[in-house]
Amino acid sequence: MTKKFEFNWQIPVPDLLLQGATFDRWTEEKDNTEFEQNCLFKVDEYGFFIYWKSDGKDGDVIELCQVSDVRSGGVPKDSKLNMNLVNKHGENLEDKSLTICSGTDYININYQHVVCPDAATAKAWKEALREITHNNKISNTCPRTNLMKHWMRLCFLTDPRGKVPVKVVARTFASGKTEKLVYQCLSELGLPSGKNEAMEKEAFTFDKFYALYHKICPRNDIEELFRSITQGKSDRINLDQFVNFLNEKQRDPRLNEILYPLYDEKRAAEIINTYEQCDEAKNDSMYY
Repeated sequence: MTKKFEFNWQIPVPDLLLQGATFDRWTEEKDNTEFEQNCLFKVDEYGFFIYWKSDGKDGDVIELCQVSDVRSGGVPKDSKLNMNLVNKHGENLEDKSLTICSGTDYININYQHVVCPDAATAKAWKEALREITHNNKISNTCPRTNLMKHWMRLCFLTDPRGKVPVKVVARTFASGKTEKLVYQCLSELGLPSGKNEAMEKEAFTFDKFYALYHKICPRNDIEELFRSITQGKSDRINLDQFVNFLNEKQRDPRLNEILYPLYDEKRAAEIINTYEQCDEAKNDSMYY
């Protein structure tokens, strides 16, 4: 029988990062400097993002899988910004500072600078962040987990009132689609759908996001596969059909049957018990 493969992609997030802390944040580019005070920085429980939010400002995130380094120190070249930071944090500014380096490649790197309350906090955050970066397994999570990750990102990108802007959600799905379609689907789900509207985070649940995704991006290929298996005679796949699908369609026929045995009813039932969301179907061993 084909054995169950355990794929644990998560690295435990240190409590220090889950609880969060208040830092000052600054960035410096060629023609622009940005200074945001009293930002609450946190890392989510899955280790997907480091995110921050301050009063009166939009929330923002950095994907931890894109963080290439977390360095000690970092002071601005802009004399005015440097003076403001020294006046607030003292001459030991560099000891209290961290630089978070991120990007999709090693050429175009973004530098996010934070100033901690003291040097000990800066050191603790640097070590804790380094523990959960460079997690290669996180790039191989299942599609549903990736959808959850994207939903979490949208929930972090809140406006100054702490709400999720409709335009941010529309921008997510508008690639290849018209924004009008996104607004219509939001309306059908009972969510705010105006371009300049925003929704409460509590109302924008993952189930709502998942339903929105299927409305805008329907998986017709899966529907066709399902109908080909059931021949259009049922709204469920029975256990025999599921075993046959795993062996004839899903399994690579080049695999050695001794090293990689065929699926049987017991293994198929284990898969159903693990992934089936409908309790009625899960309890009925004859259906999937």
